[in-house]
Amino acid sequence: MKQLQEEILRLKKEKDICILAHSYQAHEILEIADFVGDSYRLSALAQEARQQTVVMCGVRFMAETVKILSPEKTVLLAHPDAGCPMAEQLDAETVLQLKRQYPDCTVVAYINTTAELKTVCDVCVTSSSAVKIVKKLPNDKILFIPDINLGTYVQSQCEAAGVHKQFYFVRGGCPTHAKMTARDVEKAKAAHPDALLLVHPECLPEVVSQADFVGSTADIQRFAKQSDAKEFIIGTENSIAEHLQYDCPEKRFHVLSKDLICPNMKLTTLPDVRNVLLGTFGEEIRLDGEVITAARHCIDEMLRLGG
Repeated sequence: MKQLQEEILRLKKEKDICILAHSYQAHEILEIADFVGDSYRLSALAQEARQQTVVMCGVRFMAETVKILSPEKTVLLAHPDAGCPMAEQLDAETVLQLKRQYPDCTVVAYINTTAELKTVCDVCVTSSSAVKIVKKLPNDKILFIPDINLGTYVQSQCEAAGVHKQFYFVRGGCPTHAKMTARDVEKAKAAHPDALLLVHPECLPEVVSQADFVGSTADIQRFAKQSDAKEFIIGTENSIAEHLQYDCPEKRFHVLSKDLICPNMKLTTLPDVRNVLLGTFGEEIRLDGEVITAARHCIDEMLRLGG
């Protein structure tokens, strides 16, 4: 593995290519990446990178977001089959029908959506910015897509802050996070009674309600590193527990369930990254100029409202 990593590091330097790795990727991929993080953060960092070619080790909607923000750059998806079931649950025509059904609503789209879907939405949100942005929206009627679990969490946080909003949802979400149940929490807490439970808001409300901390992937990692606690149950993709164990060997990290694994994130391997750099694998992301312009609008709105 070390030899393969060294070859990748040499190739990316020779070819002047920037490698982005989402936090759910395997640790050996994180080690050869220029930037590691959540999907939107990677897109923003790609804008600042001097390289004109970018490889996304993640899933398709993430590579599309990179292309939307950096249309002049060549954006390569490391594994062509790496998609996101949540991002693909709705299409633009379905959202247009929903807008006709709820004409007074502001359409709030989770960043985990396709470029096509972003073209017909009003504002994007990330899991860390969603509450802040929805609170700021002047409209009190919100159509939140596609993740009903994240939307329900945002609704609860608005209500707790005394901000009245009427939410409408479609029944979508992350199938990996949605697998977790109260029973999983019960079993994990019984096995690790002294551990704090940290969960992603894509989990079911029955899981989120029992958490000691709820936040995005980056927020969970930050909380665990800064906390005085020594033991944690991690309620998001299991790779995060692994990465935290590397970063904080003096602490103990347990997974909420062995089933909290994203199969799409696990498609990308080190040999895939090598072959992308050699030009024999991967897929270039191509988006129509009109799609880029229209999709960019709701991202710009996210930045305006969320900073």
